Amino acid sequence: MKKITENIWVTASLLGVLVIGGTAGVTYWIISSGRIYTDNAIVSASVTTISPSSSGILQEIYVNVGDIVGPDTVVARVGNELLKTTTQSIVTQTDDVIGTTVSPQTAVVSVVNPNDLRVIAHIDEDKGLSSIKLGQQVVFTVDAFGSRTFQGVVDEVSPTAHQNDVVFNISDKRQTNQFDIKIRFDVTAYPEIKNGMSAKVWIYQ
Repeated sequence: MKKITENIWVTASLLGVLVIGGTAGVTYWIISSGRIYTDNAIVSASVTTISPSSSGILQEIYVNVGDIVGPDTVVARVGNELLKTTTQSIVTQTDDVIGTTVSPQTAVVSVVNPNDLRVIAHIDEDKGLSSIKLGQQVVFTVDAFGSRTFQGVVDEVSPTAHQNDVVFNISDKRQTNQFDIKIRFDVTAYPEIKNGMSAKVWIYQ
């Protein structure tokens, strides 16, 4: 009787493992088949340059690369002119050669607005592009932080392909164009994500 009980218990355990394993396998298949992946992505935002209104001597720089400053912050002085930000900004570059003459076209300080940061994913037109829609959930990793995952949503699907980013299919030599997918994320939740970082992206359909 004891042996029969043990056999029943072993059989039940094996069935449980198979059910759990099968469920996990099905779940993985559903998730895998319902997402679009690319490792060709980068964190990016438009760069704004701050320049003097007239030529003058660069007297002082008040910020460093990586500083986060608020709107209307003085970042440099050229002659008697104080150069200021217009929005919240992350400093990405400074011209710190004090004493040189700079013109109105010279970028003394370059900044990006952190609220404009997006993950830009490059998707081949034949790799699920037609299934990508605004608002779809996105999981992404950033190379600088290994396997740590971040959350975002599809914010924009480019209407035009990159003319220079072309992939050739070996089988028929037809060119495959790439499109930009912009992914919005909560910059206040992820302040460690910086402009220019490389990323990998999973877009869930």
